[in-house]
Amino acid sequence: MTTTTEVTPSRILQLGLGFWGAKALLSAVELGVFTELGQGPLTAESLRARLGLHERAALDFFDALVALGMLERHDGVYSNTPETDLFLDRAKPSYLGGVLEMANQRLWSAWGGLTDGLRSGRPQNELRESGENIFDELYSNPAALKSFLQAMTGISMGAAHAIAQKFPWDRHRTFIDVGGAQGCLPVVVARAHPHLTGGSFDLPQVQPVFEEYVRAHGLHERLKFHAGDFFKDRLPPADVYVMGHILHDWGLADKKRLIASVYDALPEGGAFIVYEALIENDRRTNAFGLLMSLNMLVETPDGFDYSGADCQKWMREAGFRETRVEHLVGPDGMVVGVK
Repeated sequence: MTTTTEVTPSRILQLGLGFWGAKALLSAVELGVFTELGQGPLTAESLRARLGLHERAALDFFDALVALGMLERHDGVYSNTPETDLFLDRAKPSYLGGVLEMANQRLWSAWGGLTDGLRSGRPQNELRESGENIFDELYSNPAALKSFLQAMTGISMGAAHAIAQKFPWDRHRTFIDVGGAQGCLPVVVARAHPHLTGGSFDLPQVQPVFEEYVRAHGLHERLKFHAGDFFKDRLPPADVYVMGHILHDWGLADKKRLIASVYDALPEGGAFIVYEALIENDRRTNAFGLLMSLNMLVETPDGFDYSGADCQKWMREAGFRETRVEHLVGPDGMVVGVK
């Protein structure tokens, strides 16, 4: 006797129309739904009025967010979930919505050109006609730069906490986050390990954003900003260098060039931490890492994501005597090289 499993289109439809739910969440962040509810629960009419929404679809919008697990509703009163209250209320220091704001403002339209990008191999963002680098555009616009740096904090926060816990920081005294953006990782690591001093190495335009963030956390005496271009300037001295969501922005030659520059700057026994949404070696399960690599297609001329084994190989080629891969949180992992 044989059993036939029913084949349905449910998974296809859920994935193919997944942008419906994604855009509902992105619009909720843009409108400040979670920030309003961060002040206290509200009825649908009160929330609609505060947000300035039309009557036609407001109730469907709020209830769709309930069905998607982004809001709670009890007796007609709406409130944040524990997750959205912690991470999507702009008034809280734990706000991670910057990455969703960037997705709504920029990535949404860029991903609309994915088919063209797959055919041409060219970026599909604001600079797809010029072929220039998106970072040149971002770093020339202070408002866009701050938004981007806040988005990087959103992407990096979970990994930063895991690195603070899992890396043997007691063996080291100083560290530098290369391309450290707003300063998420230095702040998290410094708060967890009071014996450490360090900071960030990034382009000069980032300095005011970094210093504002670090000062807000009371760590300006221990964490300093070092201005420079990691393709042109020698890195400031440190026992440990970190690169988070940096290598995937660049093509293979530049990836190897950056790894070699870290190796040259490290003292004997020093360590290099690379963290990304590492693609697992058989390339089957970390959909986020693979989709992030497609994001590099639409955003950069040559960038791509990679596996932990790939990065270990590049580190060994640069001279690192010891390498290891360790899972951090969610799709993120780190590759550690010791000189």
